[in-house]
Amino acid sequence: MYTLATLDHLRAHLGLLASETSDDPRLLRMLQAASAQIERMAGRRFSPRRAALQHDYSDARQLLLSDDLLEPLHILNGDGSSIVLTDVIAVPDEAPYSLLRLTGGSAFTWTLVPVQAITVTGIWGWHDRPAEMWRGSGDSVQDNPLSSSTTSLTVLDADGADALGQSPRFQVGHLLKIEDEYLRVLAVNAATNSLTVQRAVNGTAPAAHALGTPIYTYQPPGDINALALRWAAWLYKQADAIQSAPDDLLFALTALRRLRAA
Repeated sequence: MYTLATLDHLRAHLGLLASETSDDPRLLRMLQAASAQIERMAGRRFSPRRAALQHDYSDARQLLLSDDLLEPLHILNGDGSSIVLTDVIAVPDEAPYSLLRLTGGSAFTWTLVPVQAITVTGIWGWHDRPAEMWRGSGDSVQDNPLSSSTTSLTVLDADGADALGQSPRFQVGHLLKIEDEYLRVLAVNAATNSLTVQRAVNGTAPAAHALGTPIYTYQPPGDINALALRWAAWLYKQADAIQSAPDDLLFALTALRRLRAA
């Protein structure tokens, strides 16, 4: 499951009562479809993911990135050498970055062919306020420990308020971060304070997490979250016939499209 908004938020957007849950599976499908359509038409991802992307060599001192980069983690040259991250200047000054420039003695190189010679491993995605994209849930791992394979996560208060007073702190569709692993919330049981989760999503690796490890929730860009809710609500209200998205949704998407370098 991959969504840019939560089930709780969509139900509230549609004005559904807390007891009106019979259509939740369909609502989730519409959220997934809306998220996929928005990202496909925008040509960019709005949820962070870890990936190693290959780039063509074009210059020894700078590299035009093929996607939006939130955080570089490792850069491997075409000859197998690594570039020291302290020699890397990411452009623009704040993430997401579109260009990497090298200082010091570092240089981009290749051996056999320049095509896909440079591999950049990092956290990729677009966010207008990357410093605020992870919010403290106000909760932590209550399993001792949480193993790397279990899909049930115990928390202190599943429907309590988060660090900013928003509740419930955990919702179906939420992307969680525990240390370096991302997890997706599939179900919330407030009675037992347990979450059913999908492990190691968005390119991250499964890992064990100790009792008391903080849990963070991903906060999509505000306009993306609002657009995903509007798009999903439109899909939900449609008949089975395939129709084009209305002009107001397409117009809202225009400013969010990624421009590709020629």
